[in-house]
Amino acid sequence: MKKNVIIGQSGGPTAVINASLYGVAYEALNHEDSFGSVYGMINGVEGFLSDQYIDLKPFELSGELELIKTTPGSYLGSCRYKLPEDLTDGVYPVLFEKLNALNIGYFFYIGGNDSMDTVSKLSRYAEIINSDIRVIGVPKTIDNDLVETDHTPGFGSAAKYIASTVREISVDASVYDNKKSVTIVEIMGRHAGWLTGASALARKFKGDNPVLIYLPETNFDQDAFIEKVRTSLETTSNLVVCISEGIHDKNGTFICELASDVGVDAFGHKMLTGSGKYLENLVKERLGVKVRSIELNVCQRCSSSMLSKTDHKEAIASGAFAVKAALEGSTGKMISLKRQEGSAYLIDYVTSDVNVICNQEKPVPLEWINEEGTDVTDAFISYAKPLIQGEVTIPMEDGVPKFAYRK
Repeated sequence: MKKNVIIGQSGGPTAVINASLYGVAYEALNHEDSFGSVYGMINGVEGFLSDQYIDLKPFELSGELELIKTTPGSYLGSCRYKLPEDLTDGVYPVLFEKLNALNIGYFFYIGGNDSMDTVSKLSRYAEIINSDIRVIGVPKTIDNDLVETDHTPGFGSAAKYIASTVREISVDASVYDNKKSVTIVEIMGRHAGWLTGASALARKFKGDNPVLIYLPETNFDQDAFIEKVRTSLETTSNLVVCISEGIHDKNGTFICELASDVGVDAFGHKMLTGSGKYLENLVKERLGVKVRSIELNVCQRCSSSMLSKTDHKEAIASGAFAVKAALEGSTGKMISLKRQEGSAYLIDYVTSDVNVICNQEKPVPLEWINEEGTDVTDAFISYAKPLIQGEVTIPMEDGVPKFAYRK
């Protein structure tokens, strides 16, 4: 009897997480000789524990699967459910009883660090109980902080959005050149500054805005920041500064914590916001110039209008490769993207041990940040530029994007 497939999505969505869903589902549905039914978990593992899932075959037959491919957000719904560290916890036998009841032989989970933690725990538990269910992780995160992969699907499109939006902001800020002004753009990034670094791609020429870029990989000094803004205004009257939400001082205190109390999410991560507003007030107080702050927030991960074709293609390919890897016997693995050496941009898809990946973070290399900690180097530009190339045509209806909606 052929085993069935189940797919889930977890964590924060990206503009291409559904492209990975499409890749897994399309590949599995077109291997009818190898698989039985293909199911989708509603709201990840947490929803599945409440028996929430759907059959994805009708979506292929109706053409909805094609529409899902360019729909942002997590079509199946997401969760931030943390499985217990103790593999003897009672939730594991309950979960595997439900998987066995559906005759599941292949479990695919699309997500970031915390989702790979789930893949690790489920694959290790399966080994303990001698289950033949193969568990594979498909990477996604706009933060680009997963280890053992050159980059992560989701980052390229978010980087393209940031570069495009910061360029638009810079052009807008430049219209009044007779009065000094500062625009501070706050960009997502807790401990890794990949997204903020991507703002450098907005520059049209050397010395163009954003003149200053601050990443969380280096300590942030308020006095040095104010002095740098002061001197930069002497040559750039309409200054644009990009900062990561996770910038912190030498003691490890997040800058946003200086302005307000910060809550935590289900995984114990501090919910960061407000660094831009804090620095806006600081610049206003210290320098007395016109200043505003802009928080890009969720727009970085939900914009379909600026999808990177490269990112979209790789998201689909990662999902499809996961199916092929599972058919060849892989389990406890995450799909990784390996950049080939040479001037041309080429990617290989491989599997990596998920136990090495989960709960780790990949920072921007310090050698890709200038000595002052106020900019990224040309090496970062060379790394990031290929990932934002190409455009994706989005289906339109009545002048707005046409998305797939789960009833």
